[in-house]
Amino acid sequence: MKIEVGAYEAKTKLPELLRQVQEGKRFTITNRGKPVAELGPPSGLQRPAAKAAIEAFKAYRNIHPVGRTINIRELIEDGRE
Repeated sequence: MKIEVGAYEAKTKLPELLRQVQEGKRFTITNRGKPVAELGPPSGLQRPAAKAAIEAFKAYRNIHPVGRTINIRELIEDGRE
């Protein structure tokens, strides 16, 4: 979702805008009503939606079920080798 923000407001509220960008929001910065820049997360750093990640985990868990006979001590010892 893109939200339009004036250049002056973007300058004065930059820390708040950056916090919102970290949450996935995108902003179009305007100068006198005309778009001049976009502020958003870099394309390589886009986080997948939480719902999609949960669904992917559930699908993986269905394909690779964990047995009930897990011995934590054995796992710890295996990890030390």
